[in-house]
Amino acid sequence: MNYKGRCLYCGSFRDFKSLPEESILGVLCDNYLGELLATTIESWKEEVAVMKGVLANFSDENGQIIFEYEIPRLGKRIDVVLLLKGLVFCLEFKTGETPQTYKDVDQVLDYALDLKNFHLFSQDRIIVPIFIAPNFKSLITHVQKSGYDDNVINPLITGKTGLVQAIAEALTYFPNESPVNPAWVISPYSPTPTIVEAARALYVNHTVENITRHGASTDEAIACVLRIIHETKAKQQKSICFVTGVPGAGKTLVGLDVAIKQTYQGTDNPVEGESAVYLSGNGPLVAVLTEALAQDNYKNSRNGKKLSESRREVSKSIQMIHRYRDAMLAKIKNPVENGVLEIDTEKAIAMEKSGFGEPEHVAIFDEAQRSWTHKRLAAYLKRGGTYGNKLKVPNFPVSEAAFLIWALDQRKDWATIVCLVGGGQEINTGEAGITEWIMALNEHFQDWNVYISPHLTDAEYAEGKVNELLQQNRRVVFCDDLHLGVSLRSFKAEKLSSFIHAMLSFDASARAIYSEIKERYPILLTRDMEEAKQWLHQKARGTIRTGVLVTKESARYKPLAVHILQSGDENAVHWFLEDKEDIRSSNYLEDAATEIQVQGLELDYTCVLWDADMRFEKGEWGFYRFNGKTDWVKQTGKSEGQQELMKYMLNAYRVLLTRARSGMVICVPTGNPNKTASNEWEDKTRLPAFYDGTYQYLKSLGLEEI
Repeated sequence: MNYKGRCLYCGSFRDFKSLPEESILGVLCDNYLGELLATTIESWKEEVAVMKGVLANFSDENGQIIFEYEIPRLGKRIDVVLLLKGLVFCLEFKTGETPQTYKDVDQVLDYALDLKNFHLFSQDRIIVPIFIAPNFKSLITHVQKSGYDDNVINPLITGKTGLVQAIAEALTYFPNESPVNPAWVISPYSPTPTIVEAARALYVNHTVENITRHGASTDEAIACVLRIIHETKAKQQKSICFVTGVPGAGKTLVGLDVAIKQTYQGTDNPVEGESAVYLSGNGPLVAVLTEALAQDNYKNSRNGKKLSESRREVSKSIQMIHRYRDAMLAKIKNPVENGVLEIDTEKAIAMEKSGFGEPEHVAIFDEAQRSWTHKRLAAYLKRGGTYGNKLKVPNFPVSEAAFLIWALDQRKDWATIVCLVGGGQEINTGEAGITEWIMALNEHFQDWNVYISPHLTDAEYAEGKVNELLQQNRRVVFCDDLHLGVSLRSFKAEKLSSFIHAMLSFDASARAIYSEIKERYPILLTRDMEEAKQWLHQKARGTIRTGVLVTKESARYKPLAVHILQSGDENAVHWFLEDKEDIRSSNYLEDAATEIQVQGLELDYTCVLWDADMRFEKGEWGFYRFNGKTDWVKQTGKSEGQQELMKYMLNAYRVLLTRARSGMVICVPTGNPNKTASNEWEDKTRLPAFYDGTYQYLKSLGLEEI
């Protein structure tokens, strides 16, 4: 059985006991594709030695031992799994002298619950979580069922010498269990109905108004998508639909609502085998949305539910697209031969209806325009990813969009893909826009029905080439309801997105559009960052949320006492969700977020700090990147790479300027006009000329100074 991609080592008890410790450690190191730290290797050495001693006490040679097992689609790894006499043992080791707490014990319990709720071949098994630590004060080695009656026992806590006793007691307590499925290590991902029910309850009852707001256009789009799904199922076909929308129109809401309504279809219980999943490549969005809903569920719980349980419930309906992609990558023949993707039957199990595909009939891809080009995805998979341990796939043949369509195409019966598309919002190198989706349909999936919003032909989608790309595709149907034309984010100014588009494209209508919205939606100007912060502080009443925004290409913000929010989804969660008494909160105005961290999310009032990376020069935008030392380097657009970068830099400001629901202030600094005694510029990286043109242009549109 081919286990690579699922764990670092898998073998029978007999094989494990017969191999030297050095050989097992070598397998672990060889199969780990990330950067190996000395501490990691030392931990593995200790774990292997401990498990050698433990398994010497068990004669059952049908057992399996698995190191560093990755739970399907959750991105979590269990130190050691034992499959012994029908039981599934989850072992979490803590080595060294660092004091352990019950939070560490909760970690192994979470792993056990994740297996119970998301791992098909564990759902009917007894799961025994064991925490092994050298210096934990309170040891628990007697088996005790939890109060949830879910076959996950309360965690056992032991030192290394007590592990044999803990395992033996569990085997004595559950003596007659049927054998575990021999293909356990490649079990499909399969969320249980109870998790779906919890996700529905979370969505129906949640109170996070600052994430999504409801409106008529979203209702029409949701109904249209559900109708397409129903027709696709009735005809046992495959379909894809593209939902477009202005910034803040509620595309995320549409995706979440479709996922829930498709799963339940108006009943109190999930419809078997018809679940849908909302997927996004936007880590901060997924993290903030999941945490917000989980916190609401936790606070409203009446049965003593833990916050970790609420997070697990939400994670069924909201997931990272990369984990969905990786789950399918683990099933393919590797390396890819002759440029053709094929399922490796030794690494995947065919299910009755889903075939080799994932369990959901419907996959909803938010911000589909951000899917990766073939070039970027192939390079990423060739080197085994960027962070941690990733599966290496040399010579990967297709773009991310083509691969995701291929993944749903593996279903034996029917499938629908819903692409939620924001126009002009590609902000990272290697993001393909919507072009790759359409090209994949034309070249490889010509039997799929294609439903598109008429606005997909606008200039900001696929560079206005949609009609050209689809002219040979006879399965295209245009649906007016698939466009969300009203911004729900700026509920005081429905035309905000139109104004920002006109402003960035130098459309003559910009001034007139702003004159229509300025009474309800103020956009003020300042050249003083402290003045901008004071304006925001005055707006932060009650639970109103404020924050400072900058582009990731900004470079000279330190002289203005502005710091950039550090990367990492956890930082974004704190920035968006903590209250104004927490210094990590956006309301403290100490950390500024970039377009990467705020795309898809929103605040009430914002300050957009406009740096010298994009300047108004002679009637057009000039784009500059700082060299990290002394100079800004102008992007000329002479190469394809520079043209792509300039597009992303423009889109970054488009994202930042559409994050506020109620109003914003734009701060364009004055720069540093001072000179030294030798008549040299005191700071040549912040010359007034870098900023003055932008400020005057914005002022010419009718924006008033504070």
